[in-house]
Amino acid sequence: MTDSWPAPLAAVPVDAVVALPGSKSMTNRALVLAALGDVPATIHHPLEARDTQLMADGLAKMGAAIDRHDGAWSVQTGRLTGPSTVDVGNAGTVMRFLPVVAALADGPVHFDGDKRAHDRPLRPLIDALRVLGADIDDGGRGALPFIVRGGGGLAGGEVTVDASQSSQFVSALLLAAPRFEKGLRLRHEGPSVPSAPHIRMSVQMLRAAGVSVDDSARSEWLVEPGSLSAADWVIEPDLSNAAAFLAAAAVTGGRVRIPAWPTSTTQAGAALPDLFARMGAEVTVDSDGLLLQGMGTLGGLDADLHDVGELAPVLAAVCSLAAAPSRLHGIAHLRQHETDRLTALSTELNKLGGQVRETDDGLVIWPSPLHAGVFSTYDDHRLATAAAVLGLVVDGVQVENVATTAKTLPDFPGMWERMLSGGTR
Repeated sequence: MTDSWPAPLAAVPVDAVVALPGSKSMTNRALVLAALGDVPATIHHPLEARDTQLMADGLAKMGAAIDRHDGAWSVQTGRLTGPSTVDVGNAGTVMRFLPVVAALADGPVHFDGDKRAHDRPLRPLIDALRVLGADIDDGGRGALPFIVRGGGGLAGGEVTVDASQSSQFVSALLLAAPRFEKGLRLRHEGPSVPSAPHIRMSVQMLRAAGVSVDDSARSEWLVEPGSLSAADWVIEPDLSNAAAFLAAAAVTGGRVRIPAWPTSTTQAGAALPDLFARMGAEVTVDSDGLLLQGMGTLGGLDADLHDVGELAPVLAAVCSLAAAPSRLHGIAHLRQHETDRLTALSTELNKLGGQVRETDDGLVIWPSPLHAGVFSTYDDHRLATAAAVLGLVVDGVQVENVATTAKTLPDFPGMWERMLSGGTR
């Protein structure tokens, strides 16, 4: 599946029910909280994909006992130790959450990952950990690879971090903060933090584990030291991964239902109903989940996606098929994700005949007839799903390395085919 995958053309409007696997963001946070917890924990409906396997493997390398069985993962508490070597792949949560956990372990932990992971920002987190008492050898790079020499605990206290490149710097420190001797008073200083819903998710899950978190002050979080007592985590469907399937209904004038859509959630994908409705789709949420009905014509979209940047690739694909211009902005930070997503999207859409211009903080997209061609994905799962959306209505789209979708969505090609046949999974 590393070769080009011929994206299926939709012969008729899509009409399907698509049951999504669990949220990557929630699964990886639950794994960290369970490994640091005071009681054995069970994670129900976890996502089983590359990013979550890397997180579970990394925690296991430090001594966490994780029993991964179908439908639920069991995590036993215990002492975390080195020496060990952790492969972070190209998973932002793994490369940022686990070094903080390693600082609490007893012994050295070596971190490395995919080639692209060496270019992703880590210096603000490394600097913050040092202020809090961690011993880290990164050769002055402020990036992978590096060694965290854990001393069995971390003093904690007060620290300031510029998290304008990634909200994960904040979440990484918050999730482990109950185990710091002094807890944590964390301040963000710099341009606004992107992907704010993910920080709210971290705070909500900490509180669910019995931790006292004060986030009442702007750009400041206070976490009291204490126990982590959650025994059960129930993972919601991954709403960001819903984007491509909902887009399928929007661009074909069909309908897709996503069961178990939560009525209240901190996931970034919660913005999808409003965003698609603004483009002309009809969206309803009821006890059976979310239903999106495409109306045949797509309007343009002018949207600030600063808080929900992970939705931008699929939305850019949909906008390239709209009848009016679109502007997606507030997403300069996407240049430092799995790839430079802004340059990748503009390059690949223009290769297929699109009219896309990259701006300082986003993309401007004009209507233009698209044609067949190979859509390169740069080992980025969200580029691959965006290309699949285009292939529904543009004959001859070839998706390079569609297997990269396994990062967060196992068996995406199979799910896509079943959706087109009216299947339920």
